[in-house]
Amino acid sequence: MEKTGTPSPHATAIREEKRRSAAEMGIDDAFVSELVDRFYVRVQADPVLGPIFAERIADWGPHLDQMKRFWRSILFSSGEYLGRPMPLHLAIPGLDKPMFARWLDLFAATLAEIGDGDAAEHVHERARMIANSFLNGIAIHHHGKLGLEPGEGFA
Repeated sequence: MEKTGTPSPHATAIREEKRRSAAEMGIDDAFVSELVDRFYVRVQADPVLGPIFAERIADWGPHLDQMKRFWRSILFSSGEYLGRPMPLHLAIPGLDKPMFARWLDLFAATLAEIGDGDAAEHVHERARMIANSFLNGIAIHHHGKLGLEPGEGFA
């Protein structure tokens, strides 16, 4: 089958179902936009994470747009995020479990501001999965072993 850049009917149906399911919880484009905007205000002000981001991001507009595409891809399977986040995170010296825990704390606080119930729980679960994956990937790359013990994960 020739690639045309057009998603298959199956992929389109999956995306539509994810978007419908998310919308039923109150997660839509506006929710994602507000989450990303508010979250990164917290990150920039954070004494631990703020300096890490400040060293790498001079123009926040494109970064926020990229993060909105990322989260829409995660939550809706939109397919619009084409980045490779792992290499960017691998390049950050000292990125460790307490930093990911801090990231998740800020994320949870942001979710508590803008939503509750199923929406917040669903999005926070995706954030935990991402933190677990990144932490393990970074640890394997740098140390040849998982960053989390089997059965361990961010709560």
